[in-house]
Amino acid sequence: MQVNRRILRALTGITYRFYHSDKRKKVSLYSKISPLGNPSCSVTNELDEWVCKGNKVRFAELKRIILDLRKRKRFNQALEASEWLKSSGIFTFSSIEHALQLDLIGKVHGFLAAEIYFNNLSKEDKNDKTYGALLHCYVRQCQMDKALIHLRKMEEEGVPLSSVAFNDIMSLYTKTGEYERIPEMLLHMKEIGIRPDNLSYRICINSYGARSDIEGMERVLNEMENQSFIVMDWNTYAAVANIYVKAGLNDKANSFLKKAEEKIDNKEGLGYNYLISVHSRLGNRDEVIRLWFLEKSALKRCINRDYINMLEALVRLDALEEAEQLLKEWETSDNCYDIRVPYIVIIGYIDKKLYEKAETMLEDLSTKGKILTPNIWGRLASGYLDKDKFERAVKCMKVALSLKKDSKGWKPDPKVIMRIFSLFGENGSVNDAGSFLQSLRPVVSINREMYHVLLKTYVASGEEVDKLLSTMRDDNIDENEETKVILRMQPMRF
Repeated sequence: MQVNRRILRALTGITYRFYHSDKRKKVSLYSKISPLGNPSCSVTNELDEWVCKGNKVRFAELKRIILDLRKRKRFNQALEASEWLKSSGIFTFSSIEHALQLDLIGKVHGFLAAEIYFNNLSKEDKNDKTYGALLHCYVRQCQMDKALIHLRKMEEEGVPLSSVAFNDIMSLYTKTGEYERIPEMLLHMKEIGIRPDNLSYRICINSYGARSDIEGMERVLNEMENQSFIVMDWNTYAAVANIYVKAGLNDKANSFLKKAEEKIDNKEGLGYNYLISVHSRLGNRDEVIRLWFLEKSALKRCINRDYINMLEALVRLDALEEAEQLLKEWETSDNCYDIRVPYIVIIGYIDKKLYEKAETMLEDLSTKGKILTPNIWGRLASGYLDKDKFERAVKCMKVALSLKKDSKGWKPDPKVIMRIFSLFGENGSVNDAGSFLQSLRPVVSINREMYHVLLKTYVASGEEVDKLLSTMRDDNIDENEETKVILRMQPMRF
């Protein structure tokens, strides 16, 4: 057995380790805190309990935990752990830890709380790191005046500056749509001896693109390409290609997509995804397929994000058969289930008015126990109405309404609801109309217009309206002139 193991190792290069089955994994502080998936849970108790049991808290480990929590956007827990570390008195915070704490305070409590923390720092700890963290807080909350004053203060007080601070301001100008101010900031950087980096140039290039200033964009690109300290990357060339697409300059767009592809790292999934997306907008079906196979070969394993991007590209190209095949490939992958993946194909069917195919897919997913959302069924109901398939529309809307209790934020389109009520009236389906009204109650407020349509249905069918009028009054909707007009349409009874 030992000889065979050595031979196998020599042939495959694989090292095998054998463990006793009763060996227990050592409990670490990370394993205690990391599984606390609820962002509202407190980590202080876990830290206190850890210390009470005689365990040591290692600075490097707790800092790694804080960074990990921040990376996963669990900012409250990250801040709590950082505050615990600071208040413990075991470790002295350097400006790096203060900057991290300041950033977390800004994310959790806002820039005003971050300002207070910054102002209470010692003079030694007010350096480029903490100044930069506060600046980022201002930028994140779109505090333009404060951000500009803070940057000016950094310059006046001789705080070491880099392109990061200026990129923050230029990003803020992008958020506020003040694109014309971005080239001014780039010029100011250069005037005070700060070298722009790739992001600086890319923000400026995009600012010209946003203003459809192709000449200005090309001028900045040419400057960037001729800087000895700049190594051109795929992001910039892809951004330029995207601007050409928007300007209708497809030949130039294709040229820069090739340049971008040459700069992609073989392990860069985001790069392939971006190029696939832009090529699909250009209608370059063969390029989209080629890049997808390149991406799969380079990455070895594609994640849900990659499948979503490729499916969107295929749907955009009207390549629904290829999208179906790719969906089957995804279903056999080891990726975790994500409803967004099949939804792309379903929405593609709806957009192409292939409503029956969309419904079949939704029913298949439901049969498999997948959790669906009401909005997709609502869209399908609207499509069926456009195709004059009333019964199918009602069925889909009822499914949407039944799913509403598990979905926050969704409301049925009022126009679709009123069209359904109107068609009930035309068909004289009193019982169905009443049943539909009841299914609506948990989801939307029943209004006068709905009752009037329902009254017309009752009148047209010769049904008694007294009970419906009583229900209408229970909903605090009194009869008005329009109601009386509808009631006068009732046939005389003898």
